[in-house]
Amino acid sequence: MEKHLSELNKDQIEAVKYNSGPSIIIAGPGSGKTRVLTNKLAYLIDSGVNPFNILALTFTNKSAKEMKNRVKDMLQSSISYNTWMGTFHSVFYKILRIECERINYEANFTIYDSNDSKNIIKRIIKELGLNKDFYKPNFVSYKISSLKNNLITWQKYNANPELKLEDESAGRHNFIEIYKRYQKKCFQNQAMDFDDLLLNTYILLKDFPEILFKYQNKFKHILVDEYQDTNYAQYKIINKLAEIHENICVVGDDSQSIYSFRGANIHNILNFKKDYPNHKMFKLEQNYRSTKKILNTANTLIENNKNKIEKKIWTNNKEGEDITINQSESDFEEGYFVAKRIKQLNCNLNEYAILYRMHHQSRSIEESLRRENIPYRIYGGISFYERKEIKDVLAYFKLTINNHDEESLFRIINFPSRLIGKTTIQKIAIKAEEKNLTIWELLKDISSNKKIELNLNSQKQSSLIKFYEMINFFNIQSKNKSAIEVANYIIEHSGLLKEYKKDITPEGKIRLKNIEELINGIKEMSSISNEVFYLSDFISEISLMTNQDSDDYEEKVTLMTIHASKGLEFKNIFVVGLEEGLLPADKSQNNTDIEEERRLFYVAITRAIENLTLSYARFRNKWGERTNSEPSRFVYEINQNKNNANIIDEKYKKYKKIDALKTQPKGEKISRFKSTIETIKNYKSGDLVKHNKFGIGKILEKNDEKCIVDFKNFGKKTLLLRFAKLKLLK
Repeated sequence: MEKHLSELNKDQIEAVKYNSGPSIIIAGPGSGKTRVLTNKLAYLIDSGVNPFNILALTFTNKSAKEMKNRVKDMLQSSISYNTWMGTFHSVFYKILRIECERINYEANFTIYDSNDSKNIIKRIIKELGLNKDFYKPNFVSYKISSLKNNLITWQKYNANPELKLEDESAGRHNFIEIYKRYQKKCFQNQAMDFDDLLLNTYILLKDFPEILFKYQNKFKHILVDEYQDTNYAQYKIINKLAEIHENICVVGDDSQSIYSFRGANIHNILNFKKDYPNHKMFKLEQNYRSTKKILNTANTLIENNKNKIEKKIWTNNKEGEDITINQSESDFEEGYFVAKRIKQLNCNLNEYAILYRMHHQSRSIEESLRRENIPYRIYGGISFYERKEIKDVLAYFKLTINNHDEESLFRIINFPSRLIGKTTIQKIAIKAEEKNLTIWELLKDISSNKKIELNLNSQKQSSLIKFYEMINFFNIQSKNKSAIEVANYIIEHSGLLKEYKKDITPEGKIRLKNIEELINGIKEMSSISNEVFYLSDFISEISLMTNQDSDDYEEKVTLMTIHASKGLEFKNIFVVGLEEGLLPADKSQNNTDIEEERRLFYVAITRAIENLTLSYARFRNKWGERTNSEPSRFVYEINQNKNNANIIDEKYKKYKKIDALKTQPKGEKISRFKSTIETIKNYKSGDLVKHNKFGIGKILEKNDEKCIVDFKNFGKKTLLLRFAKLKLLK
């Protein structure tokens, strides 16, 4: 064992050897966290601790398996396999299997996945006679999951007026009945969903002291990986199990806490010192991954966060290349710049990763890579034109251009729902075959009042006629109007836009953003065309592009969201879309949100080994309309230290229309904002102002840094004067 410890640095060894009470290991990016955790587990076993008395919790099965195998190699024994090690859900499932009779479940209870849960919710909504468009199953499922992860049963929810107020205000008075019936249905079926595995484990430990005591004495040592990602339920269960022995060691990095949308609570790691006053803290600050300049940039950025554990990552690695900051005229040019920069760096394509805040941003990057014949993969997702909502829209476009495209017709004839079910579709397909007609020709005959025996009721026949007339009208429009006009018209009048707007879950919002980005792509292609750009031209363009896709390449550039990149590293990292509204995201209205967005950018920066390229655009399209973009405040923050970033080299300027962001001395304002700030400083409470996004509003409060404006359509917003760009209305 000592041989393995010799491979660790001083801070790592201290963290491994301390096992006499609560401890927290703050592991910066690239600091060898997995190595420390593995060595700690091996050291415990080698020191005589029974593996049966060790609980090790991870967030992925892959991590648990990797740790077990590493410990096995270190100890030259499979004894580590006796450790209770796995994900939170797998370990708690094991406990519930043993103890579930106490909560009236059978040991062979079923686990429902998300599809099972949604199907039950759909049936309940139907049973209650509720509008499924108002009570979207995705939203209801998301809401129930969130409540459970905060240990709120339907009984607790029902007894708390404040919790019910949000749903009642939104007109969802029946949510409580759905939640109640859902839980009862699960119990009747002797089934638990994934969130129940946490909730029921907590109930078991809370309501049955003897069971709690049993596992408190069993787990004399508890190790928790990625502690910054734990939610409230996980936090409470861990604390209960550690109450007696307090031999708990949590590992994580508060600066990499980026999953609040999944319920992760950064205060779990920040408040560890309060939960365990006698704790010992170890900081792993030496980075083995990145260059000095990359780490200096990361440190300069994260210093702006107030809620954090103080640390400063450092390295013995080389100084490295300057950080490149690129300003493009548009997202189209940004994609072009990235593609050309990849070719210029001339590395193995597997050594590149392009990171973005939101899924829809991949579109312009994908198209640029395709144009330059650079193969790529979407990590943890699918290519833009393969996403369901995009294929739905494209099916409408394709059927509009080619009325005989039956693949497209079958996809959209009942989406959004027109009450044209599978039976009806089957009937018209058979009838078309009988009459030697295409389905479109048959629909034309039906709409022309020709005698077609389909044995359909008047409502279904009417729906078919309306569908035919709608597509036919789209077709007429497509021959006379531009692609962007027709595309917008189709998306609105087909019902697609309304359908996707109904889904207010995070997934639903992503789908809507993707559709918006498709429109932006059409606008982009239109702008570079020398002739009138029709919808048929757009379909041809993307058909040719996507037809070039191939998996024959061993080397590929990786595209992914920043969230998906956590835990990974690449020689060359591109972070694109560094603009207000993207990073930080539009939703970031308060300091807590901004700090998480800053941590997200910190994660992106620290994925880079040698080269880091940051990029933003002056203009982006939103629903096909060109809008101004402001560079992210984070770009200015990393430039607080003038040694961190450089102006784009002359050799890149040919890919851009304007100069890159100039480096500013620390403490100096960016010049382009000076006049704006000085002007706004003269505004006063009561003044009417106009904002390019929120419209007209009245200033309620103002100081030298920010103001609170009550906007007519968006309510109260707190705006930083540095970025507000308000226009005074006389």
